[in-house]
Amino acid sequence: MASGTSKKMELKLVGVARASLEELLLDFQDFLRQNQLPLWSRDHAKAKEVRALAYRSDRSYSTYKTYFEGSSPETAANTAICLIHQANYLLDQQLRALEKGFLEEGGFTERLYRVRSQTRGTRKKL
Repeated sequence: MASGTSKKMELKLVGVARASLEELLLDFQDFLRQNQLPLWSRDHAKAKEVRALAYRSDRSYSTYKTYFEGSSPETAANTAICLIHQANYLLDQQLRALEKGFLEEGGFTERLYRVRSQTRGTRKKL
């Protein structure tokens, strides 16, 4: 683990981030519905265009700037929705990896107990 956070806490924090993005997603969907604007399907040409930007190696805010600044509310909201879906996908992958690591290796307390038990076992043999 590279962070100074326990695996258990890291799982909780990533879960909270995921839940926050879900709330934001619902807010953007509500915005579109309340303003009678279309929600792009994943097969919509502009949605595909936005999703393809994620594969550029030189991406930054300026990559997406034209979709937010000076564009229509429909484009801005749908672009945000596309980015939220991408972030959720990445968080889901991170959660799966953290859960797998936690199940296989245990948390800090469990690893500490194993080390203590092994140390005690070694001392008894001496």
